[in-house]
Amino acid sequence: MARFLIASILLATILCVAASLEVTEKDLVSDEALWGLYERWRSQHTVSRDITEKHKRFNVFKANAMHIHQVNGMDKPYKLKLNKFADMTNYEFRKFYSSNVRHHRMFHGSRAETGFMYENSHVPPSIDWRKLGAVTAVKNQGNCGSCWAFSTIVGVEGINKIKTGHLISLSEQELVDCDNDNHGCHGGLMENAYRFIKKQGGITTEAGYPYKAQDEFCDSSKVKNMPAVKIDGYENVPKNNEEALTKAVANQPVSVAIDASGSDMQFYSEGVYTGGECGTELDHGVGVVGYGTTVEGTKYWIVRNSWGPEWGEEGYIRMQRGVSAPEGQCGIAMEPSYPVKLSPHKDEL
Repeated sequence: MARFLIASILLATILCVAASLEVTEKDLVSDEALWGLYERWRSQHTVSRDITEKHKRFNVFKANAMHIHQVNGMDKPYKLKLNKFADMTNYEFRKFYSSNVRHHRMFHGSRAETGFMYENSHVPPSIDWRKLGAVTAVKNQGNCGSCWAFSTIVGVEGINKIKTGHLISLSEQELVDCDNDNHGCHGGLMENAYRFIKKQGGITTEAGYPYKAQDEFCDSSKVKNMPAVKIDGYENVPKNNEEALTKAVANQPVSVAIDASGSDMQFYSEGVYTGGECGTELDHGVGVVGYGTTVEGTKYWIVRNSWGPEWGEEGYIRMQRGVSAPEGQCGIAMEPSYPVKLSPHKDEL
């Protein structure tokens, strides 16, 4: 009984600390009050700083807390929170987590012309590939601009589950280390990664080639055995066409690029992200794993991110779907692509 009481008190304390991290008017009345909030945030996120760095970071935290409180006071369909990025400037955030998709697109030239097998596909009113068992647990890219690899792997894991019935967590690190058409932690393009997987004859498992969040030499010993999953190629979804993107997502998870540079994206917590501050400067690769409509009638995409499960809605963000701009919310309809797997290969059964 005593142990149960102690456990209950500890749980209540943890929940209280978590709840207290919501930015309130009381937290903003003075620097002393904000410093207390900052210390609670550091404790929850186990952030260690020396005294000089703490004071420098406090000023960043203060500006971010004020921004979060201001946005949450507006009539927006989404909310922000003091997440693990709360003492990073937006510039630092973009520097560490950007995949520079737009830059790499300019460097590699325009998208390849491909077919689009889902042109005449039936589109259900909603779909969630998580509920259909085609999406692995949310992963974390760390301080490495490898989101292009995570976006690619979402697509390959998804289509493999659909075609073989097996959900296998695959290796982003193999792409980071071995795909010479991309640039590891310095960014890349999902379609290049799909070409690499096809050319290599497949991709190995995450367990066989674990993620390190840094550039390393390609370890041939980890990929010399039979690859876990193979694909037959890839297709690009017609550009700036949300209807086409819907058709593709209705059939499998899809890789997309978005503009994730805004502060609201950095601190997103929940709700349908309408992201008035985001544009079309594509800098982040993610996976669209479904779509739906809220009870209020707002259409949204279900987007799997690679910033860990503590960000957003357990690692996901719902982004507004069916906006007036042809490129979609934050450019989501500008660079969609997906792997093609026509049928299971003999060695995958």
